[in-house]
Amino acid sequence: MSEIENATGVTEEPFLRVSAGSNPQSVASAIAHAVYDSRTVKLRAVGAGAVNQAVKAIAIARGYSAPRGLDLTCKPGFTTIESRDGEISAIIFTVTAS
Repeated sequence: MSEIENATGVTEEPFLRVSAGSNPQSVASAIAHAVYDSRTVKLRAVGAGAVNQAVKAIAIARGYSAPRGLDLTCKPGFTTIESRDGEISAIIFTVTAS
């Protein structure tokens, strides 16, 4: 995935946004296709429900990528994002294929 420059001139990598209503199988498919292309993808989740769906999707994506000989690893981290209520915390999952 290529980097994107935001309005403040800060460079950031694109990511998949996961919500509490996201379908884990659909997100898993997006993860698998992203790692086939670039070997790394980031997911952003805000809230417990979204984190739950993201973790399910990562587990499912491991099954999707295994037949191609790829093993997925995940490194979680925190970030802050702007919302209409001010800054809020989000969890970023960096998924890498090896």
